[in-house]
Amino acid sequence: MNNPPAHDWIRAITVRQPWTTCIVTGHKTIENRPPPWTWRGWLLLHSSQRLDTAALRDPLIARTIRGHGLPTGAVIGVARLTACHQDPEGAPLCSPWALPLANHLVLADAQALALPIPAAGALGPWKPSQDLVEQVQLQLPHLRPPVS
Repeated sequence: MNNPPAHDWIRAITVRQPWTTCIVTGHKTIENRPPPWTWRGWLLLHSSQRLDTAALRDPLIARTIRGHGLPTGAVIGVARLTACHQDPEGAPLCSPWALPLANHLVLADAQALALPIPAAGALGPWKPSQDLVEQVQLQLPHLRPPVS
């Protein structure tokens, strides 16, 4: 039986700026997505080419990104996906970042890269190339697959 590729322990997610920067700062611990996700583990945080300019006017976002750049089209950090849930209809939202009726990806251990790594992204969770994972590990050498 063949061993899985070395990068099977990690996925990537593409998020528009300024939301990506809000995640890598550690403030935004919820990412809203329409479908639920069953996968758990490390995610490369990829900022899309598009900027959500309307979001820049939100005071919560403005405070969070103050002093940070908004690189696009690049992997700018990592976070660990620990859970996915949907708040019950009518219940209080789990976070100021959560949207009603969305699936909430719960993120922890966010870390920014010192240097963004240009990369093409994809919709939904995607598998990064081994080369991209290795480039991230040059900046975050402690980022390794879990020991089985």
